[in-house]
This record gives sequence, structure tokens and C-alpha cells, in this order.
Amino acid sequence: MFGLEISSVPTILPTLETVLHANFQQLQWIMNAYTIAVTTVLMATGTLADRYGRKLVFVVSIAVFGVASLICGLAQDALVLIVSRFLQGMSGGAMLICQVAVLSHQFQEGPERARAFSAWGIIFGIGLGFGPIVGAAIVAVCGWQWVFLIHALIAIVTIALAVTGVRESRDFDAKQLDIAGIATLSTSVFCVAFYITEGPDLGFTGPIGLTILATAALSFIAFVLVELHSARPMFDFSVFRIRAFSGALLGSAGMNFSFWSFMIYLPIFFHSALGYDNVAAGLALLTYTLPTLVIPPIGERILLRFGGGTAIPLGLFVIGLGFMLMWAGSGITHVTWLTLAPGCLLAGTGLALTNTPVTNVTTGAVSATRAGMASGIDMSARMISLAINIALMGFILIAGISSWLRAALPVALDSDRLQHLAERIAGGTARASDIPELSLLPAADTAVQDALLHGFRLVMLYGGLSVWIIALASFVVFGESYAARKRHAQSDDEPSCVPRSSS
Repeated sequence: MFGLEISSVPTILPTLETVLHANFQQLQWIMNAYTIAVTTVLMATGTLADRYGRKLVFVVSIAVFGVASLICGLAQDALVLIVSRFLQGMSGGAMLICQVAVLSHQFQEGPERARAFSAWGIIFGIGLGFGPIVGAAIVAVCGWQWVFLIHALIAIVTIALAVTGVRESRDFDAKQLDIAGIATLSTSVFCVAFYITEGPDLGFTGPIGLTILATAALSFIAFVLVELHSARPMFDFSVFRIRAFSGALLGSAGMNFSFWSFMIYLPIFFHSALGYDNVAAGLALLTYTLPTLVIPPIGERILLRFGGGTAIPLGLFVIGLGFMLMWAGSGITHVTWLTLAPGCLLAGTGLALTNTPVTNVTTGAVSATRAGMASGIDMSARMISLAINIALMGFILIAGISSWLRAALPVALDSDRLQHLAERIAGGTARASDIPELSLLPAADTAVQDALLHGFRLVMLYGGLSVWIIALASFVVFGESYAARKRHAQSDDEPSCVPRSSS
């Protein structure tokens, strides 16, 4: 459900523009409300699951996810959908964090653990890989509402599986919920995403913009202070002294600096820049997501053989290489999904090589009793970086379109008009015939597509370079000493998966 929800919703964004009259910023918030909401519950869920039982919290979260999906499907207004997506994100985040904690408890060592997380990666990949075409097909046959409503039905089946197949587990040392930590971290993440998304309208250097930025900074400082002085912090900073944990955490962030955040905008690229309909765009997106279906077992084998210090930076590097190929493929004269397909396949392969090893290493690097906390930090890193980069990639896209318009148009436009045109083009609601300024260009009929291509190429370049930088940082943080210990710890016949608590 979680994978399907990530990959199917982006394909219906062009439809939501038309049906709900949503603008580009509202489309960003339809996705970002979900990711920000996930961050608000991840650490709280880890603590609650450790204290009251991972199975219990898991089943409750599935039920709430089904109800929230029902509300999303009944929404008739963009604002209502954004609010209901926030509720869906809270329950989805709780569902995911419990899932990882349950797997980590039931499969704790060696090849059995590797097989379990490989299976998890494949099942997640099924939802992710087929999400684009599933979303497009649902819109074509039943309407966009069923992209959400279908989860209400799946939730019933999932609850039955969880009740019969999951063993209860808990951490008896977990004492209380860290309300102060949850509030300060959530406020900081929300303010950063809001500042980037709404900054062009509010003014980045205006009083409102600076107030939001200051609130984000002060909230984060308060969060650090709260966690450092808490007897039982939800975010235990001592785990960052474990090189394997910190290196893997960079892998969590790296995937969302590139792959996941760009997936939000790729359907818009296929729909608006290349002129594909929803079904064609969904099919084109399969080249981006299908590798996550078959590659996870290879990623786990690389982890077992070479350790996280090699597997995770390698996966991030492959993601970056895929983005650079997409950037190159979008620069030719006649761009189609085929020119982007090699890069999409490579980026998806890199994601599949990175995803399950990251989760495996972060939860395996700490004691089993702190699996909820460790998986909470891992997923928090993913969702925080995703929320920020959805906003940041949107900002880069708008800036790229604006720069193309500024250079191409023979008349100078004021900043507000330029921003408005760029947002309309980015959202897919602009046509060359609707914009008088574009009629002045020699190739007015292709001006919208040219502007979009320029903006998207900047986003692709950003995605590739940023994940390469994070890959290098992850490799350095893991360090040669980790690789040496990993090789020393392995036996020839049955290598251990991840060393626990190796600082």
C-alpha cells in the first residue's frame, strides 16, 4: 500500500489540475502534505511501538490508513484533499515504521534476515513499480477517486494478514512519548518546506519569509536541545557514533534528494513536455520504477558480500549516473521517453540497490530492543529529505522556466508576471495560444515545451550532482575501518549481514 500510494498519485496530478482546479503549488502540497505528515509520526510511532507492541500499533495504523484513504477519495476540493492527505500520511508513516520494526525483530541475523528484507523490497517494489500504470488505468476506467479508495479495500486484507502472521514484540525499557521532540522537529520540517514552496509569493527576504525561516531554525535548535537533555530521547544522537548507522542514514537521505522527489514531477514531464496522456505517461514511468521489482535481492547480496560501506554508496552512485543519463537524453533535438529510458532504468536500479540495504543496516547496527527507534530515524531521514526536496525541485523547475522565458521573450516582464507564467507552464495548465507574450516568439507553438525542457534539465542535473555528493559522503563516513571489520566478521560459508553496535 505504501509503495503504491507513492507511485500512483503522481500520475493523477495532471487530472487533479483539471478536475479540482489545483494550481502548481497545490499539486506540490498534495504530495508534500503526505510526506511531511509521515515525518510527524515516525519517531512517535517508533516509541509507541516499542512500548505498547509493534503488532498492535501496526494493525491500528493499517486501519487508520484505510479510513484516511476513503476520505481522500471522497474529497471534492484541492484543500480538502491536501488535509486528508496529511491524515493519510500520518497513518502511512506509522504503518511503514511498524512494518520495518516487525521485520527487524522477527528476522535478526544473517541470510534469513537478508531474505526477509529482500522479500520486503520486492513487495514494496510491486506497489512502486506498477503504481504509475495502476494509477493511470484507474483514472481511465473508474476515475481518480479510486486511486485512494482502493486502499480502503486492501487495508482489510492487510489487517487479516497482520493479525495472523505477526508476532508481538516490544521494548520494556520504553517509558514515555517525547511530545516536545515531535513538536519541534515537525515544526522545523514544515517551515522549511513551506518557505521553499511559498517563498516566491511571500518573498524569500520579506518579513514573512524570514519569520518562517527563523521559526524553522529555532525549532530545530530546540529539537536538538530537547533530545540531548531527555532521559529517553526518541532521537538518540548517540547512534550517530556508529559509523555504519550514519553512513546508511546518508543513503536514506540520498535516495530522496534524487529518485523519490523527482518521481513527483516526472509524470508532469511526460504529460506536459512530451504530450503523453495519463496511460502513456504511466507506461513511460514503468522504466523508472520497474527495476525496484527485481533488483533488491542483488542489493542484499552485495551487502552480504561487501558490506554497507560498499553497497550503499554504490547504489547512490548508480542513481546519480541514471540522472546524468536522463539529463543527456533530454538535451537532444527530439526528446521522447525512449531517450530518457536508459537513465530512468539506471536510476531505478540504483534505488533498488540502495533501498533495502539502507533499512537493513540502520536497524541492524543497533541493539534489537531499539529497532523501533532506529527505523524511525531511518524513515525520518527519508521523509524529511523528501519533503524538502519536493519543494526544492519545484523551486528549481520554476526558476529554470523563468530563466528560459526571461532570455527568450523579446519583451521584459515584471517578476510577478514571470512567476505566474512559469507556475502555469510547470503545472501543465498553460498553452502557447493562451499566453500573449509567447505569440511574439518565432516558434510559439513549441515555446511551452521548450521552457519545460529547460526547467526539467536543471532539475535532473541537480538530482544527479546532489546524490553523487551524498554517495561520496556516505563512503567516507562508513570508512575503511568499517569495511575491514566487515570482512573480518564474515565467515566463508555464512556471512553475517550487519554488525551490531560497532562504533
